[in-house]
Amino acid sequence: MTTTTSLIGAPVDRIEGDEKVRGAALYAAEHPVQRPVHVFPLQANIALGRITGIDTAAAMREPGVLGVLTHENAPRLASTQDAELAILQSPEVAFRGQFIGAVLAETAEAARRAANLVRPSYETRTHDVSLHPARADLVKPGELNGGFPTDTDDGDVDGALAAAAVVVDATYTTPQEHNNPLEPHATIAMWTDDELTLYDSTQGVHWVRDTIATLFGMEPHRIHVVCPHTGGGFGSKGLPHAHVVLAAMAAQLVAPRPAKLVLTRQQMFSVVGYRTGTIQRIRLGCDAAGVLSAISHDVVEQTSRIKEFAEQTAVPTRVMYAAPNRRTTHRLAELDVPVPSWMRAPGEAPGMFGLEVAMDEMAIACGLDPVEFRIRNEPDTDPESGRPFSSRNLVACLREGARRFGWAERDPAPRAHRDGPWLVGTGVAASTYPVFSMPGSRATIQARPDGRYRVLIGAADIGTGAWTALTQIAADALGVGMSEVALSIGDTDLPYATGAGGSTGILCWGSAIVDAARRLRAELPAGEPVPDEGVEVTGALPDNPYAGQLSMHSFGAQFAEVRVHTATGEIRVPRLLGIFAVGRMINAKTGRSQLLGGMTMGLSMALHEHSVVDPRFGHVVNHDFAGYHIPVNADIGEIEADWIDEHDPYVNPLGAKGIGELGIVGTAAAIANAAHHATGIRVRELPITLDRFLS
Repeated sequence: MTTTTSLIGAPVDRIEGDEKVRGAALYAAEHPVQRPVHVFPLQANIALGRITGIDTAAAMREPGVLGVLTHENAPRLASTQDAELAILQSPEVAFRGQFIGAVLAETAEAARRAANLVRPSYETRTHDVSLHPARADLVKPGELNGGFPTDTDDGDVDGALAAAAVVVDATYTTPQEHNNPLEPHATIAMWTDDELTLYDSTQGVHWVRDTIATLFGMEPHRIHVVCPHTGGGFGSKGLPHAHVVLAAMAAQLVAPRPAKLVLTRQQMFSVVGYRTGTIQRIRLGCDAAGVLSAISHDVVEQTSRIKEFAEQTAVPTRVMYAAPNRRTTHRLAELDVPVPSWMRAPGEAPGMFGLEVAMDEMAIACGLDPVEFRIRNEPDTDPESGRPFSSRNLVACLREGARRFGWAERDPAPRAHRDGPWLVGTGVAASTYPVFSMPGSRATIQARPDGRYRVLIGAADIGTGAWTALTQIAADALGVGMSEVALSIGDTDLPYATGAGGSTGILCWGSAIVDAARRLRAELPAGEPVPDEGVEVTGALPDNPYAGQLSMHSFGAQFAEVRVHTATGEIRVPRLLGIFAVGRMINAKTGRSQLLGGMTMGLSMALHEHSVVDPRFGHVVNHDFAGYHIPVNADIGEIEADWIDEHDPYVNPLGAKGIGELGIVGTAAAIANAAHHATGIRVRELPITLDRFLS
């Protein structure tokens, strides 16, 4: 092994970029299989009830139709504990859009055409899909997503609020939002000799394997999951959803032929998760000097009646600012709706919108600059646990961002800056995301006599640049050039890897690779030739000795300029700046891309995204890109993401922190705060639409 200049941090182009540009990179539905049977799901068009009959006669007469899968002929699952995945096991309907069957045909067109001819009949029951905070039946979840405790209560919040010189007491709401990755969810399933192969669009091949093994009562080694490329997921492809089960069931009926299922955009709105809507009451109390004495964050959100998912919305409030009296609570409305799930930065994205807008309101009420107010309430240690931070550079991000944004020239008075018919304002908000670690990832390195190395790990590249970053990490750890490393990922035949979720992927997989390289160096000292048969070692993500001793988080500061048209209420964001503290950056090019993508998604959250539920029928009515708005290039002005130098050797062997989700956090609040500065109108409900500014 030879020593080279460090590759970590270099702005390396994607090594798979050429394949993607040429259309040669295989996504789930594109894997070549022989004579696939096409599967088109049947979905319930009632919100609650049971199926009393399914007339499939007309569908079966259609040319090319091979069969109709329903609860009457579906394979029985070995486990039905997960009600989201235990499909076609009974005639019960728990939400509109639930899978009640599928048409199997020779072509996708025939399957879709025949699906429209299937006639189910139902016995309906009264459904409930309305989220509001005054419900008498709200429940306390057992725990929040991520394993966090549901509630926290320190000190005397009510007493501190009563004694505070300045109090903010307001409610902030965020709507349901849907992930909408560019590549729709798709699965090809194939049974051969009681073994199952799945080509699936997923954020974790081993997560899919283990889940499907439990459902079908199989040994995991009998299931092979393949996914070299995923066209985005944003959390919706983190854990397998019902369509994977449906594809595997369909494949059982037509074995040994493979079954191919590709969800439509509309179907994705019902069965692959979404971000729950939230209603957040935030109360802040300050003394006359602008020092927080109390923070209270109470959240009401929804879950599905058949499976609990509790978003950790108020959790970031527990760590952000110093105050001796603190309380957070989460309550759920159990509704007859699809199951919510992960969406990029779950908890932090909606929760920091509420907190950071409230912080802006409190800064103004105290007569303080919003940047200075945040700095004034910077904690010395983690306010919740009392542990020291492994590193906390929020203040550095705020100061650097303010300098680069030109914050010092800002007139703090609302409506002070006008450019023709446009009111111009600027706003700031903080970002944070925890440094998670998911145990279990392993990596194998094979050294060859020709000086090349093969690196094997069942990781996932969901468009974030993992192919490139992991190759950089391996080459750097081995002391060779990237061209001497051949990486294999996205296959359960490779060593176990956790999925891409919680901004943990590169950190966990990369640390396992570094450990394997260390073991290889111990087995093959420098200068010693590789034997003809080669050398193979396997490393694993090591235990972190600082876990439980230090509080580990990424931080950042978001700055936004907003323009609001005085006649139309149109809102534009010509300028966004994000400055972040993310430890050691692995790839400056793909890393910046991730932060820019998160900020763009935050702008989308601020101005566009809103899944509208029709309470009469229980479904999202704007379930396509014609009605569910996301930003296009014309919506994005000047957007810049950068990071400060941060050394944090405590988080993992790489000294790196996750970045995939940090960029979205705080962006919506910065835009809302800028809109208030421009207009004097405080918007506490997302998305921010033009009607809010018209009198």
